[in-house]
Formats: sequence, structure tokens, C-alpha cells
Amino acid sequence: MGRSIALRNDRPQRYLWALPPVLALSLLFLYPLLLVLQQSLHPDTGGTSLQPYVDVFASPAFREALWTTVWIAVVATVGCLVLGFLLALVIAFVPFPGARAVARFIDVFLSFPSFLITLALLFIYGTVGMVNGLWTDVTGAGDGPFQFLATPWGVLLAEVTYFTPFVMRPLLAAFSQVDTAQVEVAASLGARPGRVVRRVILPEALPALAAGGSLVLVLCLNEFGIVLFTGAKGVTTLPMLVYSKAILESDYPGACAVAVVNVLLSVGLYGVYRVVSRRAGA
Repeated sequence: MGRSIALRNDRPQRYLWALPPVLALSLLFLYPLLLVLQQSLHPDTGGTSLQPYVDVFASPAFREALWTTVWIAVVATVGCLVLGFLLALVIAFVPFPGARAVARFIDVFLSFPSFLITLALLFIYGTVGMVNGLWTDVTGAGDGPFQFLATPWGVLLAEVTYFTPFVMRPLLAAFSQVDTAQVEVAASLGARPGRVVRRVILPEALPALAAGGSLVLVLCLNEFGIVLFTGAKGVTTLPMLVYSKAILESDYPGACAVAVVNVLLSVGLYGVYRVVSRRAGA
């Protein structure tokens, strides 16, 4: 009884402590979002209207950007899941010198900005990169054979390279909880490595795969730096469309309308990610 009264008395103080972060969040995050939403409802003709949304949804450029954003994000996520699972499997279950150092490097890699990875790929596979330069030096040709970085395949390569560690990190944590005795017993009973992976390891990894894949999908939907730095002319995603409308066309209501759609799509997928993470215990 006395404890419940004390908790009731502490409630106003707890609300008081929560007030500063709520105000900071509202000022730095919610208020700019409200400004974007407000601008998307005020066309250049004046007044309040849904016309910017009507114009955006009727635009072939928006539909193409939406499709490009979705398919690149989905394919990149699948690539990250496959590559991340294989690499995490090797690091966790195939003993080799430096495995711990590689696992620690993954944590450092997560802090790298995305454009840094894109620049590294440009130095290697770009039009005047190392590989093309070596080819022209050896063969005497005018151009090298690798010209894919300015295409959707270049964007996919950069996104898979950058976001794969985001899948590997939860997988390595999940693999550390796998009972190695089960793996050893299955192997001793004659199970092939593929069967051990399917029957013993994969079921334990599914929650981490789902959580990591959901997070990567959300990040790929909102990726801007990779698409911009690859210089892929035929690749226009929703973030790139916001940039072109606001900076190149000065169509701020249209840019804000596209941004609102992108935010709603991302928030919806983030909700899915949180549900999956909660079930996975992440």
C-alpha cells in the first residue's frame, strides 16, 4: 500500500524528467516533419490543397522512382542476407586465424559513411579506376571493360557491400548462442555440412536474419549517398527525386509530397522491423 502511494507521488517527477527529451525530440525531429507536411499541402498557386500529391502521383517520374526504389531495396536486401549469412557462418563456425579481428572489424565497418564505400568502388572499378587502368595499360585499349558502376548494378554492388555487415552483426550474435554440441553430434552422426546448416544452424538464425533483413530494407529505401556518388544517370530513387525536385526544379511542394510518401513507407517498414526484432529478442 505504502509503495503504491510512493509510486503515485513519484509520477509527476518522472513526467518532469521526461519533458526535456520530449521537447528536444519535438523541436529537432517532429517540427521539421510538420513543416514538410505543411509545405506539401501548399501548392505554388496558393491556399491549402492536395494538388501537389495529385501531381506527384500522376507523374511517370514518381512511379518510376517508386518502382526503382523498391526493386533495388529488395534485391540489395536479398543479396545482403545471402552474403551476410555465408560470411557470418564462416566466421562463427570455420576456425581460421584472425576470425575475432574480422568480427571486430565488422563493428568498426558499421560506422563508415556510405559514400566512403562508393568512393572505394569508384577507385577500383570506375571508368578511370585501378582495374580499368590496368586493362588499358596491358591491352592498349582506349577504355576498360568495367563500366557498370553508373548503372543499377553498380548501385546494387555498393549497397550490398555497405549493408551486408548490418546483417552479419545480429547473425554473429545469434550464432554465438548456438550449442556447438548439437553441431558436433549432427556431424558425428554423418550429417553433411549442408544438412547441419539447414537443420541445426538455420533455424536458430532465422530471427536474426529477419531482423537484419528488415533493417537493411528500411536503410536501402532511404539511401541517397550511394546513388548520388555512383553517378548512375538512369537510377532515380525517391530520395533522389526529392533532391531533383527541390534543388534542380525548385518544386518544393512536390519535393515535400514525395518526402512524405517516402517517410510513410519507411515508418511502415520500420514498424515491421520492430515487431520482428522484438520477436527475435533483439
